[in-house]
Amino acid sequence: MSAYFAELSKALKAAEIFQPCLVLDRDRLDGNIALVKERLAPGFAVRLVDKSLPCLPLLSHIAGALNTSRFMTFHPPVTQAVLDAFPEGDLLYGKPMPLGAARAALMRGGNGWWSRVCWLIDTPERLSEYGALAAELSTELRFAFEVDVGLHRGGFANPAEIRTLTVPRGLRCEGIMAYEAHAPEIPGLFGGSEKALKKASARAVEFAAALGPDQRRVLNIGGSKTALLHGAGVANEVSIGSAFVLPSDFDTPGLDGFQPAAFIATPILKALDPVLPGAAAVSKALQALGLFPRKGCYLYGGKWMAVPVFPEGMKPNGLIGLSSNQQFMGLPAGANVKPGDYAFLRPKQSEAVLQHFGSLAVFSGGRIVESWPALPMG
Repeated sequence: MSAYFAELSKALKAAEIFQPCLVLDRDRLDGNIALVKERLAPGFAVRLVDKSLPCLPLLSHIAGALNTSRFMTFHPPVTQAVLDAFPEGDLLYGKPMPLGAARAALMRGGNGWWSRVCWLIDTPERLSEYGALAAELSTELRFAFEVDVGLHRGGFANPAEIRTLTVPRGLRCEGIMAYEAHAPEIPGLFGGSEKALKKASARAVEFAAALGPDQRRVLNIGGSKTALLHGAGVANEVSIGSAFVLPSDFDTPGLDGFQPAAFIATPILKALDPVLPGAAAVSKALQALGLFPRKGCYLYGGKWMAVPVFPEGMKPNGLIGLSSNQQFMGLPAGANVKPGDYAFLRPKQSEAVLQHFGSLAVFSGGRIVESWPALPMG
């Protein structure tokens, strides 16, 4: 591992990047894309999750490799950017939008672009609201039903509810969105993830059966942790985002063999023998008890949603706390670091973190080869 981070450090210095940045390893990314191709069950299309891959060149790179034009979207400013960048893109909302947000987006963007957006409907009340919006704007709106297949985060809980609904004029049902992020977290005592996935898939079949034959274009299931665990079934597409860069929260059995492809890199500002404010004897006593490190460093920036990975053994210390300006990190006694070296942290998630630095420094073949602008938060 140290050789890998030494290579990243050398590339950052050669590119004259001496501030905190997000490094994207494009070679590892391509390896993860290849694993998705290899393991994806036949009959599934991939819908790329824009909140987890909030960078248009990154989305374009993956979309081209997988030959997909399907995206799952979550935030109107990002939706608009993806619509503009991908003229053939088909977008499905991954959460229901407040009526006012949908109206504002349609008024700003014009329905020419937004006709490629499929909204998410989770309640009869929202269905009625969107029907009224379609009438108000004299347009047709596409939608999919959010259905509960075990996550219990909202959506329709029973297929019978959908059968009894009357779809208002101006709305066109495209299918269902069935998310089962709970499955990998189910302990074996309660059946484990395999049983939970089977139950979710069976439930999705029941919901799909509640739709008319012309209402099943989008039968969406899965997320990064589960998409590659599904076999052939009623669903025709899976959503994948974070798996391509593998932040630490996605170290799950469903992604065995995937490699982390995104790291926060930041210069080490100071390397020192740390002493707490106050009497030096207090620091020595705490060090003797193993409660305070004998070596430490301060980073350029900090307090990110990330776990330290290099130098090995680097970790924050609760006695000094976190800082967005100069983050203190404890080090093992034998650590050999100096100011100007780089520290590396692995994001816990890709959404928001990839946007934090404004751009991604793309690493490939031992060099920083490009800078890819991240999408703004909006």
